[in-house]
Amino acid sequence: MALETSVLFSALNVGSLQLPNRIVMAPMTRSRTDQPGDIPNALMAQYYAQRASAGLLISEATQISRQGQGYSFTPGIYTQQQVQGWRLVTDAVHQAGGRIVLQLWHVGRMSHASFHADGQTVAPSALSPQAQVWVVGEDGVGRMLDCPVPRALTEQEIAAVIEDYRQAAAKAIQAGFDGVEIHGANGYLIDQFLRTTSNHREDAYGGSVENRVRFAREVVEAVAGEIGAERTGIRLAPFITQRAMNCPEIIPTILHLAKVLDGKGLAYIHLSEADWEDAPEIPDDFRHALRAHFSGRIIVAGKYDADRAEQIVKSGLADLVAFGRPFIANPDLPARLRHQLPLASFDPHTLFGGGAHGYTDYPSMA
Repeated sequence: MALETSVLFSALNVGSLQLPNRIVMAPMTRSRTDQPGDIPNALMAQYYAQRASAGLLISEATQISRQGQGYSFTPGIYTQQQVQGWRLVTDAVHQAGGRIVLQLWHVGRMSHASFHADGQTVAPSALSPQAQVWVVGEDGVGRMLDCPVPRALTEQEIAAVIEDYRQAAAKAIQAGFDGVEIHGANGYLIDQFLRTTSNHREDAYGGSVENRVRFAREVVEAVAGEIGAERTGIRLAPFITQRAMNCPEIIPTILHLAKVLDGKGLAYIHLSEADWEDAPEIPDDFRHALRAHFSGRIIVAGKYDADRAEQIVKSGLADLVAFGRPFIANPDLPARLRHQLPLASFDPHTLFGGGAHGYTDYPSMA
C-alpha cells in the first residue's frame, strides 16, 4: 500500500523555499573532492542530482576556511575554484528540479596538525576533544588519527572566523545555493563554544549562558546579514555526549539559543539526534520546549523510518525529517518511502574517499 496521503509528501515553505515534500537529505561527509584544493567536481554533481527528489538537500559539511578543515578531501567554500566546483553541483540539482543548501563548517579542535601550516588546531579553550579524525597520508591511505590539544582563539581571531562565515555564505549564494545551514552541532567549533566542557573562557565568549551563546549569535548575525535570515538555518545537537561534550548545562543553553535565533527570524533549526544503537532518546519535554522557544521550521534527523517520520510530523513537534544513510544506497528514497518499496543497503567500505563505486552507482528502482 502506498503512502500517497502521508503528511511527508505534503508541500511546505521553509524560509524563502517552497518544498514539494517534507523529506530532507541530511548532510553526509563523503570525501570525493578533487585534489589539490578540496574542489567539488562533476562526480559530486551527479551524486546530488540523483537525489534531487528530496524536498531539500543539505550538502556535506563544507569548511569555511583552511583553518576550518578537520578531515581529508572534504570540500571548501573559500576559493573561487571551490565556488566554480560547487556551481556544477547546484546547476545539476536545479536542472533535476531540486533545492539545495550548503552546510557551513568550522571543525575547531576536531582536526589534525597536518591541516594547519603552523601545526596548531584552534578552539575556544586548550582542551583535548579526546577524538579522532580521518586523515589521508602521503601513501594515499586514510586513517583515523588522534586530535591534538588545540590552542585557544584570541578575541581578534574569533572576529576573523565570524568574517570567514560571512564570506562563505556570500560565496555559497554566488555558487548557486538556495541558502545555507550553519553547522552548530556534533562537537565542532560553534558547539564547542556552547558547552562548559569545552569552553573554559573567562572573557565575553565564556562563563554565562549569554556569553557561551555569543559566538553562535554573532555567526548567525553575520550570515543572515549577508544573505537573509530566510535563507539561513542552523544544525544543533543538544544530546550528544561523545568528543568530551557531555555538558550538564547544554539543554538550557540550547533553548536560550533557540529563543535568540527566533528573534533573528531564522528559517529553521535542524536537530541532529544521535543515530547509533545505544543513543539516548530525545525526551518529548525538550521537543515541546524547543517548539515554545522557536517559531521557525524544525527538521529532525536520527534513526527515522517512514512510520516514525510521519508520526513526529503529525505530532507537530517537527516539520521535516532528514534521512542520512538511507539516501546513500537509495537515490530515489522519497519514491521508495511513498510506495513502500524495499530499501537497498550501502557498502560501508566506500563511505569516504574513492570514486563512483559506492557513490553514484546505486541504482534507482524502475
